Amino acid sequence: MALPTKLVLVVRSDLEANAAVNAAVVVGLSMGGRLPHLLGEDGADASGGVHAGLNPNPVPVLVADADQLRDLHDRAREREELTVVGFNETARRARDYDDYLRVLSGTPSGDVDQVAVAIFGPRNRVTGLTKRLPLLGSDHRGDAA
Repeated sequence: MALPTKLVLVVRSDLEANAAVNAAVVVGLSMGGRLPHLLGEDGADASGGVHAGLNPNPVPVLVADADQLRDLHDRAREREELTVVGFNETARRARDYDDYLRVLSGTPSGDVDQVAVAIFGPRNRVTGLTKRLPLLGSDHRGDAA
């Protein structure tokens, strides 16, 4: 029997709304490319129109400050059972993907500042790393996922 899994997206808490949404979309798309089995089957409406399959699971979008995000990214990457996608400042500021790769290749890993992180894996492992982080748009610590 397979263990229950969980997918969370975590964005840096100081981002403006448009940048936070962009960062969440970037890591979500990148994670989706690595985990194509997460999509449900296409569905049809009552008129026969076909709608593309969606991820059938909730995907909380959480926030963390820059230090928490760096720590989360580093700790998650240490766990082999987790799939981790990070979106960093180097990528966010790049003019295009080639520029990103060029600048990244000259940046030590300790200087790569994360903007967003997506984590997928066994529910208990993901929850253990993220349970104290609040939901995006929430001012209450009790709203953590």
